[in-house]
Amino acid sequence: MNPFFKIDERIEKAADDALKMCREQFYNIDSITEYNQQKVLSAFIEYGISESHFVGSTGYGYGDRGRETLDKVWARVYGAEDALVRHNFTCGTHTLATALFGVLRPGDKMLCVTGTPYDTIHNVIGIKGEGMGSLKDFGVLYDEVPLKNERLDYEAIESAVDGSVTMVYIQRSRGYELRPSLSVSEIEKVVKISKKKNPDVIIMVDNCYGEFTEKTEPTEVGADLIAGSLIKNAGGGIARTGGYIAGRHDLVEKCAYRLTTPGLGKEVGATIDMNRELYLGLFYAPHTVGEALKSAVFISALFEHFGYSVTPRYNETRHDIVQSLGLENEESLVAFCQGIQKGSPVDSFVLPEPWDMPGYDNKVVMAAGAFTLGSSIELSADAPIRPPYYAWIQGGLNFHSAKLCALLAAQSMEDKGLLK
Repeated sequence: MNPFFKIDERIEKAADDALKMCREQFYNIDSITEYNQQKVLSAFIEYGISESHFVGSTGYGYGDRGRETLDKVWARVYGAEDALVRHNFTCGTHTLATALFGVLRPGDKMLCVTGTPYDTIHNVIGIKGEGMGSLKDFGVLYDEVPLKNERLDYEAIESAVDGSVTMVYIQRSRGYELRPSLSVSEIEKVVKISKKKNPDVIIMVDNCYGEFTEKTEPTEVGADLIAGSLIKNAGGGIARTGGYIAGRHDLVEKCAYRLTTPGLGKEVGATIDMNRELYLGLFYAPHTVGEALKSAVFISALFEHFGYSVTPRYNETRHDIVQSLGLENEESLVAFCQGIQKGSPVDSFVLPEPWDMPGYDNKVVMAAGAFTLGSSIELSADAPIRPPYYAWIQGGLNFHSAKLCALLAAQSMEDKGLLK
């Protein structure tokens, strides 16, 4: 029995069974983690990282060697020509928007080949929010290729990519969808199809939640540009804010001009006291992602054991850290999230309730007791209140605390008579 928390014997027994189910996947995750940790360490050694790189700059930030070298280390890790890693990216959506506005021009066409993208990017593209200064407001055209049976429709992609398409946009993770996340090999296939039809097309990947879940990244298989958040995988639970863009040098430079101003780009930007944690976050990232993957696998096994629909299943290969869990009704969904909150190291006393969250069409219930506000590499669970009442769980700084959170979520449902 747990000496610190009240967990029913039935839930404890289910947890033991789930752990046995997870052994093979845990071994595979450890193999990926070790490879990626070596990749990161070799980049740190190659560029001779020392304490002098951690010193922050002020004012214009001219000659900040820590900032400049971090970009090089990041590019080396991601197999890219260049990178732009900055603490003043406010979130993943801001980072993606900077990349899109940095590269696309009036009259260009953006083609999303993974169906309709994540909710918060809709206003950026102009799918909704007319008059906000979206890409659509600036004359950038948009189209999308729907998924086919929740998978990429390669034939439709090949048909849609022609000389009029400036950018093929790929969302790697599932967002609030039940379709599988994309593997790097699937992204590579899109790259080959698209480049064959239009050699000049730019392939951009929203890499959020996918970093270090495989041994390769999209930029290593031909993607021209990737972007992500530092309070997700890439910051390792250390970075308090920020984002990154990596890829072709000319495209990264354009993104830097958008972030700061044309002509200055990457040459300015004070790092204040942020350099050390951005380096440290990158160093920790492979291990932290490994812990998050183990957490997701365990949650999948545990709730499948109880008879719930899960995607992906515990024994499926994973390409992001997100776990979807079908809880069948609003009451169970809210009870689950409240249980996750009870096991959080921060704000464990808070009771999550559905609310109208900016950028979303439905009310959202969100459990997140994190050291960094909004961090989704720390264990969190959130869900739009709409059928079929799935929760999306991501993160876990360490497996053992995430495991306990999962048990408390099950206990919260059990206490209300909702657990199967």
